[in-house]
Amino acid sequence: MKPEEILEFIYNKAVENLNSTVIVDEIIRERIDYVCRCMGNRAGVRLLMSCLLAKLDKPHIDPRNPYTEIGGADSFSGRAYDERYLTRFINTHRLPVNQTTAFLTPTFRNIAESLTTDKELVGRPRALYAKTLELLEDVAEGRAGADTVFIETVRVLLVMRDEKLARMASLLGALERTEGGLPLASEAIITLIGQHLACKNASRLPVLVVAAAYQAAGIKLAEKIRPLNSHNAADFQTGSLGDVEVCLIDDNAVVTAYEMKMKRVTNADVDVAAIKIARHDGRLNNYLFVTTDYIDPAVSEYAATFYEKLDGTEVAILDCLGFLRHFLHLFHRIRADYLSAYQALVLSEPDSAVSQTLKEAFLALRQAAESGE
Repeated sequence: MKPEEILEFIYNKAVENLNSTVIVDEIIRERIDYVCRCMGNRAGVRLLMSCLLAKLDKPHIDPRNPYTEIGGADSFSGRAYDERYLTRFINTHRLPVNQTTAFLTPTFRNIAESLTTDKELVGRPRALYAKTLELLEDVAEGRAGADTVFIETVRVLLVMRDEKLARMASLLGALERTEGGLPLASEAIITLIGQHLACKNASRLPVLVVAAAYQAAGIKLAEKIRPLNSHNAADFQTGSLGDVEVCLIDDNAVVTAYEMKMKRVTNADVDVAAIKIARHDGRLNNYLFVTTDYIDPAVSEYAATFYEKLDGTEVAILDCLGFLRHFLHLFHRIRADYLSAYQALVLSEPDSAVSQTLKEAFLALRQAAESGE
């Protein structure tokens, strides 16, 4: 069978056995369940799937050797299997796995040797890497078949997917039941967004706070935002000026750029922004930092000195919730549109940018606010 046919076979078997495990060995079953359900780090399950697919495609290879630099007839390119076949499979079946290859993560990117259990891989949680390597060894040593381990892995991922969809449907249903009354006040929306920003691992949210404002009021402002870059894409890689880039409605030239910070803005941050502005090919009106932290008046004063140096581009620092408060009161009549836009952006982000926990937290917080709890 070709790799695509192998994946289809694995998927069909996983669906057939959705409600019952295909792994008899309790220890191996526990390892698979842990690797699949480790939401803090999704690299392990995607690497495991790549190696299992390679083993099923070429039975003579060692699933612990997913690097061609290792050499020998039993090594292979795990990244090639990952990117060439797994991405489409994962997206088609909406599996709760990272959207990008595991072989570009820090732990697996700089390795060129066998992934044997005596290796101490650097990464967290340590148990994830240990159990992933143990599973590869189980297959290599014949304690478990690559097909059964792969079927069980996909089965658990499908169960997780369905659990996620059920929770989201329940939360959205509860929210719908509270709608129809008086829209939340602007201050209530600010409180709601503030609670969401206070959640753990919320670094992507300030980008969505600003982006939602332009989605809700863009036509009134005669401005639009460019498509958002990936949450972990550096500006020098994308060639962008900031996290949110604003253009006039009938033009693609950036007139305002926003850079989000979950920490204090420093003079060094302003200097880096000035370099990007100076290199920018075009006329930029504003370069705005939006932070969730304290704004140092001295840094704000320093930023203001760049107006003439940058030929009319203003650099300023805004408080995230302060920005939102001003926007919602200025455009009070579309505050409900803003909230809908923010929710849509949150729910559409990949889990690697906004975790499933953060998505569910927002829906629960909103439902509580809408119901007056």
